[in-house]
Amino acid sequence: MRYRRSNTEGGTYFFTVNLADRTSDLLVRHADILRTVMHNVKRYHPFDITAMVVLPDHLHAIWRLPDGDRDYPVRWSLIKAGFSRALAKTECINTSRQHKRERGIWQRRYWEHEIRDDLDLSRHVDYIHINPVKHGYVKIAAAWPYSSIHRYIRDGLITETWTVDVKCNHMNVGDNE
Repeated sequence: MRYRRSNTEGGTYFFTVNLADRTSDLLVRHADILRTVMHNVKRYHPFDITAMVVLPDHLHAIWRLPDGDRDYPVRWSLIKAGFSRALAKTECINTSRQHKRERGIWQRRYWEHEIRDDLDLSRHVDYIHINPVKHGYVKIAAAWPYSSIHRYIRDGLITETWTVDVKCNHMNVGDNE
């Protein structure tokens, strides 16, 4: 069976992207590299980051693509490759990846969901911002340094004490962790 991705031009998408080693902390240890790579990719393949959180072993992001553009796979490919190239080769690389000349840093696939409406967007933004609390890294979302929540606070959209009920059903969106 062939996997079909959503492909709406100018769409808004929620993503979950995981490291191959789910016990790793590479993403927060090298958050500066990830930030630089994303900035460089955005320069040649523009997109807006509506919300994002980087956790030790995975990240969640909401992107809005430009009108007429639906190619988020090339953006993720460039981000993953750029991040991988910036790191020393210390990871275990299985035979399958060696034959394809791949690194062993990222899971090959990622999860995407096309945002349907304002409520769907709001729920996914909340999910992104509460994720560090859900995983037990911090007690309040604003304490996590690798999150777009700080932009939302700075812009007056939420307060530093913002929280949502992590047990609420709508907070289970996109969680294949």
